[in-house]
Amino acid sequence: MNDKAIHRLYRHFQELPISMRTLFTGTLLVVGLGYVFAILYVFAAHSAADGKPGLSVDDIKITYSGSKETTPLEKALRGPMSGMLPQKDLATMLDWIRAGADKKTFNAVIQTIVSDNCLACHDGSNPHLSNLDGFDNVNAVVVQDTGADLYTLVRVSHIHLFGLTFIFFIVGFIFSHAYLRPVWLKSAIILTPFLGVISDVLGWYVTKVFTPFAWVVLIAGAANGLSFAVMWVISMYQMWFYRVPDHVSKRPGSTTVDAPD
Repeated sequence: MNDKAIHRLYRHFQELPISMRTLFTGTLLVVGLGYVFAILYVFAAHSAADGKPGLSVDDIKITYSGSKETTPLEKALRGPMSGMLPQKDLATMLDWIRAGADKKTFNAVIQTIVSDNCLACHDGSNPHLSNLDGFDNVNAVVVQDTGADLYTLVRVSHIHLFGLTFIFFIVGFIFSHAYLRPVWLKSAIILTPFLGVISDVLGWYVTKVFTPFAWVVLIAGAANGLSFAVMWVISMYQMWFYRVPDHVSKRPGSTTVDAPD
């Protein structure tokens, strides 16, 4: 196939009305910012689950399969909840968990920390959050960590699948107006995040029973982020700064580049 061959329905960014390019630009700016915050949330929620800084394969294994060396409460305190307590109270709770989480110390020290820092959200009123009101409820989350339960995985899965499908469809549609050869590379970049999302979500369930599969989850997430970044950068660049090749801008049926709306 001739690399210069162009489909009759193709329109480069600069052949589109300025108003449409402005719409695409605004969309990419907002979606790009949202993706950055999503990455930060994933890092905060899953990093340090193994007690070490940074996001690693072991963190993913512990998140979905659990660990014999930690408990759900300790994992939360080291991860997404680490910033919710003063460092002194956080250290006190972690020491209490490692010492066996006895009821006497809970009544004397830990109960006050939980009341002051946790019960605003974890009072039992939200079925999606652990109930930390009282020793019996707290004791239920200081047993051996078995990872995310199936109900949580199913609930997050459908949100993840629907939400990311819309995001990557929008970004992929905008990117489809970029000029990139060979065509198979452009198509592969568009397809990669959809395959990555499927691999990522299915990987959660497989990792729960076969922990080495955590590598697939990590690689799929990295592939999603890389493909998103490539589509975002190329789209923004070609929309406003790129010099369209002559065989594209002067082909039969092409509109005038940078024509007003």
